[in-house]
Amino acid sequence: MTDSPASPASPSPLADPHLVFDPAPDTAPRDIVVLGSTGSIGTQAIDLVLRNPTRFRVTALSAAGGRVALLAEQAHRLRVRTVAVAREDVVPALREALAEQYGPGEALPEILAGPDAATEVAGRGDCHTVLNGITGSIGLAPTLAALQAGRTLALANKESLIVGGPLVKAIAKPGQIIPVDSEHAALFQALAAGTRADVRKLVVTASGGPFRGRTKADLADVTVEDALAHPTWAMGPVITINSATLVNKGLEVIEAHLLYDIPFDRIEVVVHPQSYVHSMVEYVDGSSILQATPPDMRGPIAIGLGWPERIPDAAPAFDWSKASSWEFFPLDNDAFPSVGLARHVGELAGTAPAVFNAANEECVDAFLKGALPFNGIMETVTRVVEEHGTPGTGTSLTVADVLEAETWARARARELTLTDKAAAEARA
Repeated sequence: MTDSPASPASPSPLADPHLVFDPAPDTAPRDIVVLGSTGSIGTQAIDLVLRNPTRFRVTALSAAGGRVALLAEQAHRLRVRTVAVAREDVVPALREALAEQYGPGEALPEILAGPDAATEVAGRGDCHTVLNGITGSIGLAPTLAALQAGRTLALANKESLIVGGPLVKAIAKPGQIIPVDSEHAALFQALAAGTRADVRKLVVTASGGPFRGRTKADLADVTVEDALAHPTWAMGPVITINSATLVNKGLEVIEAHLLYDIPFDRIEVVVHPQSYVHSMVEYVDGSSILQATPPDMRGPIAIGLGWPERIPDAAPAFDWSKASSWEFFPLDNDAFPSVGLARHVGELAGTAPAVFNAANEECVDAFLKGALPFNGIMETVTRVVEEHGTPGTGTSLTVADVLEAETWARARARELTLTDKAAAEARA
């Protein structure tokens, strides 16, 4: 780990707490578009909006389409102008659900449907901030659309930055992206304590997931139920499995590098089971500035939606009259090789991060279906990354490159999974 400070020559065009990207001064409630409104991030963001009606107003919602009743309820409560769903087949059910929510004579919102619906909503120019709470690399197109439309982007969809980093950085204006991941929101706030030139390293905290302290051998026979039993956070199944493998932490290392232009060898991961400290910045004078709250995503969401203002009572605070213990442990890279592999693909750049992410998504799906053992997730992802080799796209990365690499990685991960499953069944 080098002690030299970051070069101040070219500050990141992305998240910087010293910069405020404000396409329009707020003279009324800030207009928000929520992508992924029926997911964990989306529902908590809507809770925050409903508790702060003088600060925020939601103009449009998007969702995959699996929870149309909830989507219709959200649309009615928020009085949105537009509702978008990725699945065209659910439009009749959505219209029916909306009709049940809205009274006689009330105008129903516009409905957009199809795989590009969220991108269309994100690219419209009738809002201040787009919250991208979509899960997976399908969030890349909406991310690019929001940035190109000049919106502030509250980014919870880390995958879009992971797979399309150069594309995102090429169009993002200074201060235009505000991170919503708890770790990057913490770094964002801690970086306000000094200049980028004085940063020695970023320290990203990890809860350790449900398997903290176990060896690689201990993880050979863990079940899906074991992996979904996260000790701290309540999240969707894909994100929860990524937390169990620590793939999420590997993705966050790549994201921190892209957001803050800090070299990979100066981004450290430390295990903190309590999840009180969400990340920290170490400065060259030896000071470490950390951001801490009880585990609750409404705090980071409030930073993403309200910055540079803070939203009173957005999330619970600590009760300092009660004793508590905060622990920190080094990362076990043998049991959890995902962080090291993520650093490797991050340094390769080009399409390597897209391959890593897509292969992982396929392997997580296989694990959830019982087609792959827990340790097989990272073993298979590693094989796909190795077969992909060193990408040649570099700074000339295009959306087509990303899509082609993801398609190949998904297909290859499925092939390897089926081959390994057949071999295991033959041995049995």
